[in-house]
Amino acid sequence: MSLKNKLNRLKSHLSIGNQSENELKMPESTVTIDIPFRDKWEKENVFPYFSDENYCLIREVRFPLSHKHGHYCFQDLQTAVNCWNQNSINHPLSSKGHNIEELFFFDTETTGLGGGVGNTIFILGYASVRGNELILRQHILPNPGAEVPLYQSFLEKVNYRTLVTYNGKSFDWPQVKTRHTLIREHVPKLPAFGHFDLFHAARRLWKHKLDKMKLSIVEKEVLGVERVDDIPGYLAPIIYFDFIESKQPDGMLGILKHNEIDILSLVTLYTHLTFQLCRTDLSQSRPETYEVGRWFASLGETQQAEKILSTLTNVQDITSIQAKRILAYQQKKEHNWGQARDLFLEVVESQNLEMRAEACMELAKIYEHRLIDIPKAIRYCQEAINTVLSDSTKIKKPTLDQLELRLNRLEKKHANVSR
Repeated sequence: MSLKNKLNRLKSHLSIGNQSENELKMPESTVTIDIPFRDKWEKENVFPYFSDENYCLIREVRFPLSHKHGHYCFQDLQTAVNCWNQNSINHPLSSKGHNIEELFFFDTETTGLGGGVGNTIFILGYASVRGNELILRQHILPNPGAEVPLYQSFLEKVNYRTLVTYNGKSFDWPQVKTRHTLIREHVPKLPAFGHFDLFHAARRLWKHKLDKMKLSIVEKEVLGVERVDDIPGYLAPIIYFDFIESKQPDGMLGILKHNEIDILSLVTLYTHLTFQLCRTDLSQSRPETYEVGRWFASLGETQQAEKILSTLTNVQDITSIQAKRILAYQQKKEHNWGQARDLFLEVVESQNLEMRAEACMELAKIYEHRLIDIPKAIRYCQEAINTVLSDSTKIKKPTLDQLELRLNRLEKKHANVSR
């Protein structure tokens, strides 16, 4: 085997590291690929990675854990992981059993928002904690034919247990799998992992106050992150295609900064969500507390849900009524008919007609089948009908028909009992 071929085989083993340790590039005597504007890239801490007679670019940025991004420092992530490990709460976002270095905060930039092989990933970005630093790396596709070095460099650095993304289950990771399939004979396999998708969590907790759930909106309205001179994400594909033509780094450097903020915000968002779910955020609002309790209730974590929702019932507002409604259903599920009745009776006092009608219907069922009080069952069934009719904008004919059928049946049952 010639010396040149041996050197080419060794190229794939080069990987990014600390600049003070190993160089991120091939020795000059072995590099035969011309890197356009290489000096300009290297001034921005971007270095080539050579593999398969081609190359990709890798940017690395290191942050001390004392660095603040929005309302939190990165060292607060350790507090968040500790919260889960010291708590018996069961939740899909729990990192119980993890250490901080096993979380892998991941985001991509692509040439489009659609799926399939026509959509190319041109930045694979991620961050993870190593020692006293948060290390952020971005693997950049310099031309459409460089996917082998892109994925080779990415996969040989992957060392994680759980992926943390924002809508990554629906978009980012499926795209990675699609592109990986095309070159799977030339690069390592994709690893197995857990996945925390923070988009769904953010939607659960803040849909009551945010019209849109874009990460940039959550950053501004919830996390305290302010973007300055940021390139909008929708411009990224246009800038990338221009980069392919011109090779000029300037526009791509702006996209890299945009992607960097996305990734750092995932760290802050996971920290904040943990503090919300573990109830360590002292500034948590009543609607947020309700959404946390409702989430635990939907998971079947009834004790945790009751513990949280019960803290909301002492104040007479819509949040209190919402909490009592969920608690009433929990008591009903546990066959605590008296407690369920009492809570539904409080919901009936609500000014919200939809919740009031629903509570009346539930009371009619409880009085008929559990407490065997037909007159009261008739009373609350009639009240449910009156409430539905008074809310003309939301009348649902099937609901009204069902209520009238129930009322008719109850009246016949009462007449038979009275004979």
